[in-house]
Amino acid sequence: MTPGTPTSTAPVVSDYVEGYLTEDEVLQTARARGAELGCPSVGPGAGAALRFLAATLRARAVVEVGTGSGVSGLWLLRGMAPDGVLTSIDVEPEHQRAAKRAFAEAGVPPGRTRLIMGQALEVLPRLTDGGYDLVLVAAAKTEYPRCLEEGVRLLRPGGVIVFDNALCDGRVADPAHRDPETVAIREVARAVRDDESLVPVLLPLDDGLLAVTKL
Repeated sequence: MTPGTPTSTAPVVSDYVEGYLTEDEVLQTARARGAELGCPSVGPGAGAALRFLAATLRARAVVEVGTGSGVSGLWLLRGMAPDGVLTSIDVEPEHQRAAKRAFAEAGVPPGRTRLIMGQALEVLPRLTDGGYDLVLVAAAKTEYPRCLEEGVRLLRPGGVIVFDNALCDGRVADPAHRDPETVAIREVARAVRDDESLVPVLLPLDDGLLAVTKL
């Protein structure tokens, strides 16, 4: 069999991966709130990967573009250093209210989160160059190329930027799809692959995570 050839067991494997680490009641409740608000959350597999990256980096300063209902933020915080601070940006006030509630239910001290309401591409330029260990981008896909530019600027050497929904429901693999979101994600994937100062990996978790480290 050719490597990478889909098999009938693929859904079973995907379910196993997603269920490898179970979510506690706080995460499940935050996920349910997100569904009510219409803001999809990262799946358990992607969340576990974010926690793993934050722990590996011993991250103390993390930026999240797209607060949602707090699911991805909780996974990140659980991997970060105990004194680490998560800066999370979202344009929707109800999303940030839901995230604040989730963080409080998880017992996260208020000083460990900094929630900023606003457009990501207006907020990111105000953040400190090279001041962050990890950047997660999980917002408007058409803004991913500009978020890449800003995110790389924010990272310290060895830091990591992660793009959620990097497979765009499978559309990135089909050249026939030319919608703006898919084109933007392809642009980012191509840019990080061709930049010798960056080392990327595309992970088939949830709807895809594109993780890039800065040399």
